[in-house]
Amino acid sequence: MSPLELDFDSCYRAVSARDARFDGRFYTAVTTTRIYCRPICPARTPASRNVRFYRHAASAEAAGFRPCKRCRPELSPGDPGWDLRGDLVGRALRLIDDGAADERGVAGLARRLHITERHLHRLFVAELGAGPLAVARTKRLLLAKQLLTETVLPITDVAFAAGFGSVRQFNATMRETYGFTPSELRATAGGRTVAVVADSGATGPAPLRLRLHRREPYDVDAVFAFLAARAIPGLESADRTSYARAVPGGTITLTPRPDHVALDVAVADTRQLARVVARCRRLLDLDADPEAISEALGRTSLGPLVAARPGLRVPGTFDGFELAVRAVVGQQVSVAGARTLLGRIVARAAAPGALFPAPGHLLETDLTGLGLTGRRIATLKELASRITAGHLDLDGGQDPAEAVEALLEVPGIGPWTAGYVALRALRDPDAWPAGDLVLRKRMAALDIPDDETERWRPWRAYAALHLWSSS
Repeated sequence: MSPLELDFDSCYRAVSARDARFDGRFYTAVTTTRIYCRPICPARTPASRNVRFYRHAASAEAAGFRPCKRCRPELSPGDPGWDLRGDLVGRALRLIDDGAADERGVAGLARRLHITERHLHRLFVAELGAGPLAVARTKRLLLAKQLLTETVLPITDVAFAAGFGSVRQFNATMRETYGFTPSELRATAGGRTVAVVADSGATGPAPLRLRLHRREPYDVDAVFAFLAARAIPGLESADRTSYARAVPGGTITLTPRPDHVALDVAVADTRQLARVVARCRRLLDLDADPEAISEALGRTSLGPLVAARPGLRVPGTFDGFELAVRAVVGQQVSVAGARTLLGRIVARAAAPGALFPAPGHLLETDLTGLGLTGRRIATLKELASRITAGHLDLDGGQDPAEAVEALLEVPGIGPWTAGYVALRALRDPDAWPAGDLVLRKRMAALDIPDDETERWRPWRAYAALHLWSSS
């Protein structure tokens, strides 16, 4: 289905079949109960005359419907259509997930996208049926609902973690929108809340555990092996069963489970939770559409590779600048060699808590003597300078094509580096790291001509992962 329209008959068939492929793509609202549900809700399918379909949870809530307590819409994987779109609405939704509207308001969100607030509102209403303020509010409410039902975080902390300005505002919004208070919702959660107990000798904030649901099939082994092979010493630790790293104000650990990924997050400032959750979802590419990808690539010369790994994903990144530095350092060196060099950069330039250095910090750090060539150091400094000056945005605010053009203007960054950044940081499903030696070798070994890559559009990023994984 197109992101711009919902076909009633197709949606109703998906709901009747409880088809998991459509989970997160739309929501079913029942006029008799005033409840909206996921397509996979186990409740009895309502009569078609009592059903309305909405593209986004915010549009259902704007129409006066409340989320179902049984199927829990807050656990839906994201709509892959919005997740991969590089247009204004797609980028705005990713920035809202990242907390931009909570920090800067809708006006600040519009400024980051270089459009007026009025134009942004008009685009949202036209495509989602609700304005950006309503979408941001629904995101806050659904995150709060998950925190209330899955964790023992105090209600006061839940309010601020979800982006509300005060507990009073949180209580009023929950009662007005959902018809119950936070404490009443927590009481109905029963034994679903999970407390993660820290080691007795541990210091710092206690961890919380949240479930990150994904769209199946999902190739857990390939994703975690990819991240483990590239884990930066001093910043990350990973193997095929878990991934952990430092994040602003704390740490995260991601552990695959049979039907979701467990996120254990410990941060001093719980207001960072929404951003952490959104970035972890992008890091693991949890919202991709494996059915569409497999259907398109399976008809090409990659068919046998796709059949062998139908749930392959494109691992993303927790931070766009960090990924760009990885790409520059990794030019013409092995993966292991790049890890060593990046570990040295972190050891010298990292912020407190073993965080990857921010652009401004890297600009002020002497990178000589780490094994980097003078040309590569100059490229890193210029990259950091352009991001600091606001000429380049690698965290979702800039059109992917414009960001790639801006990257190519940096001396020392060529098509391979820009393509790799687009593939992992900009989340362009059609990104292709031109000139990659492993890709060329694998294509030659499989007798795939160079012009075959045109048949892989718009999923060339996933084609690249299939070729890399097959090596």
